[in-house]
Amino acid sequence: MLFTSEFEILLTTPPGLEVWLLEEVQEAGFKRAKIIRGGVTIWGGWHDVWRANLTLRGASKVLVRFGEFRAFHLAQLDKRARKFPWGDVLTPGVKVKVEVITNRRNKIYHAGAAIERIERAISGEFDASIATSMDDADIVIKTRIVSNNVLLSVDSSGDGLHKRGHKQAMGKAPMRETMAAMFLRACGYAGHETVLDPMCGSGTFIIEAAEIARNLMAGRGRTFAFQKLASYDERAVQKIRDVWQTRESTQHFYGSDRNVNVIGFSNANAKRAGIDKLCSFSPTPLSKIKRPEGQVGLVMVNPPYGARIGKKKDLVALYTAFGEVMRERFKGWRVGMVTSDTNLAQATKLPWLPVGEPIAHGGLKVNLFRTDVL
Repeated sequence: MLFTSEFEILLTTPPGLEVWLLEEVQEAGFKRAKIIRGGVTIWGGWHDVWRANLTLRGASKVLVRFGEFRAFHLAQLDKRARKFPWGDVLTPGVKVKVEVITNRRNKIYHAGAAIERIERAISGEFDASIATSMDDADIVIKTRIVSNNVLLSVDSSGDGLHKRGHKQAMGKAPMRETMAAMFLRACGYAGHETVLDPMCGSGTFIIEAAEIARNLMAGRGRTFAFQKLASYDERAVQKIRDVWQTRESTQHFYGSDRNVNVIGFSNANAKRAGIDKLCSFSPTPLSKIKRPEGQVGLVMVNPPYGARIGKKKDLVALYTAFGEVMRERFKGWRVGMVTSDTNLAQATKLPWLPVGEPIAHGGLKVNLFRTDVL
């Protein structure tokens, strides 16, 4: 099997965020969207692959299923991989790396041996070289062996889609932009209200909120692996960019942090993103935070937690103080908080809604805690 006019496309996201990615994908008009563990599948053609990479804010990667064949032993895998029409997918001269996921339920259960055979077939039968590592590769072929079927997908994104192209300076334990977008969505943010982050670090929540308010294209400032695939059509991709419509915004976004250095990072990142006029960042401790004038909005925060930063006693005091500030100064606002520690969240004494399943973030499992209007 090779490409038909429509094929399966997997949009990955950390487990626990699938429902919010599905909502974004459906709003964007992609076909046959369906949740699977760790992502959402859609069906479409290359135009959909390009559009997903360029425009979706919550997807981590866009993987394209491009072929499959059966193989019951390594010699058969080698033979069928050599016959596969790699030139329909790859361009000459690219550096390729293969990943394989298999298990002992398959006749071919040794992933390393399978990688060796497929990479040797690609380099032997097609004008491509094998990269020394994933970081060195132009194109990554992701292979899953299921019930002795060899399923081939290509990573059309390259670098993770959280790399928007403007965050060059970061504080400790930064939030990925893709996760920030999904957390904002989960808190009901759609671009039409003020967002404030009193522990903003390098500004991820604030910058992402401002970009959503302007309806800026998520991937406008970066390159993608699909530009080195045989299917790439530069004119068609440019047309997707050209027809995209941004909007003006009357909203303003506020970030603050007690760390003066990260405020400099935030300002620089916002300027690179082109939304610095919508954002104000200040070196302000939590105790001095003031409610912005005007309409109510959303407080969105990713405070320190146990395994990340700080001592437990200090953290309890911080979360307690945060809760007091919210209740006293932000009546009418909603609050979203990301933390790995339920006890710390409870120390705020805020009226949290029921919590969903934990989400993997930086080697920890975190939860999104949300309130209705305070």
